Amino acid sequence: TLPCLPGARPCIPKDFGHGSLVCVCNATYCDTLDPLVLPASGSYVKYESSKAGKRLERSEGRFQSSLPTPGLLLTLNISVLYQHVKGFGGSLSDAAAMNILKLSQPAQDNLLRSYFSESGIEYNLIRVPMACSDFSVRPYSYDDVPDDYELKHFRLVDEDVKMKV
Repeated sequence: TLPCLPGARPCIPKDFGHGSLVCVCNATYCDTLDPLVLPASGSYVKYESSKAGKRLERSEGRFQSSLPTPGLLLTLNISVLYQHVKGFGGSLSDAAAMNILKLSQPAQDNLLRSYFSESGIEYNLIRVPMACSDFSVRPYSYDDVPDDYELKHFRLVDEDVKMKV
C-alpha cells in the first residue's frame, strides 16, 4: 500500500498555454487534499475547480428551508432514493497506462496516491476498455476468429497483460 501524506499540499500549477493549467505531480511532489470529513446534518461541503486557478477548493454551507430572494433553487428530498452510488473513478486506457508506466516509480506512486488514497481524490473504481479503444496504439480484439462462438481463441493481448491487469 502507498503511505498517505498528512494534510493538504497545494497545487503547483504548470501552464501549457491557451488557459490550460495542470498541477505538477512528479517523483518528489504531488498536491494532496485534506482527508474528507462529512459535514454536520443540514450542512454541505462543496469542492470547486476553475480555469481561474481554483483546484478542488473546499467551502461549506448550510441548507436553507426557503430563499429570501429569487434565484436558483435546488430541492433535496432525502427520503426518496433513486439510485445507489457505488463509487467514483476513471478509465484506464492503453494510452493512460503507457504514460503512467513511462514515469519513474516514485512518480507513479505519487500519481496513484493522488487518485486512490485518502490524501487524494479517493477513487475506488476503474473502468478498463474491453480490447482496443480510440486511445490504443493499434486496433485489436480478443478473438478475431470468425464464428468462434465458444471463444476458444479468446486471448488477452500484451497491452492488457503488461499494462492493465
